[in-house]
Amino acid sequence: MEHTANFLALVPLLCAALFLGMLLAIETGRRLGRRRLIADPEGARAGAGAVEGAVFALLGLLIAFTFSGAAARFDARRQLVAEEVNDIGTAWLRIDVLPAEAQPPLRDLFRKYLDARLATYRKLPDLDASQAEQARATALQKQIWTEAVAAAGVSGPSPPPMLLLPALNSMFDIATTRIMAAQLHPPLVVFAMLALLVLAGAMLIGHGMASGRTRNWLHGVGFAAVMAVTVYVILDIEYPRFGLIRVDAIDQALVDLRRSMD
Repeated sequence: MEHTANFLALVPLLCAALFLGMLLAIETGRRLGRRRLIADPEGARAGAGAVEGAVFALLGLLIAFTFSGAAARFDARRQLVAEEVNDIGTAWLRIDVLPAEAQPPLRDLFRKYLDARLATYRKLPDLDASQAEQARATALQKQIWTEAVAAAGVSGPSPPPMLLLPALNSMFDIATTRIMAAQLHPPLVVFAMLALLVLAGAMLIGHGMASGRTRNWLHGVGFAAVMAVTVYVILDIEYPRFGLIRVDAIDQALVDLRRSMD
């Protein structure tokens, strides 16, 4: 996680470097193409179309794969927040089946638990602070379970164990699921391959422009800018707690639930 956070902090700089790298690759490709045209004017473009078609087809496929995967995981994370709201809300309501004297301490633990869950994600990208809140939420899970089991034992075998305890299991499970979902990403080598294909495509574009007497800055800079922005957006969607595209808005449902507990 620490290595991932360091990588994400450099994403804007990496995309800017990719933009400059594409401009350099376009110029390099153009110069190589010019030399090829001088050496062999007739056959300079022989076979170039097949190579360019293969490279750009692979580039398009990889962009589609990474973007669609990032968007799907983004939607899944938002859905998991909604599920956690439902699970915590259900467990909160089922505290009513416990004896009246056992409810106040358990409800207080629920409030602290939800505060810790909210803080776990609010404190990102500070990983140390986020992990500390995550550890506090885990400790509160144990306290909530202990209190609930003790209260259920006092009230008899039914209905509290059959109503409250399964709801607590669901509440704890969804927290673990959200943690695992936040760590589910493609290997970094996939993004490295995407960057290499973008640079290769830029060089081929420059090579294709070699026949022109002057440089076509509009096409060259336009391609570099579009590709750099596309890579940035893919990474931003893939890590929605660190960049401009975020899932913080859906957390409002948890905030509203916490307010209803007061």
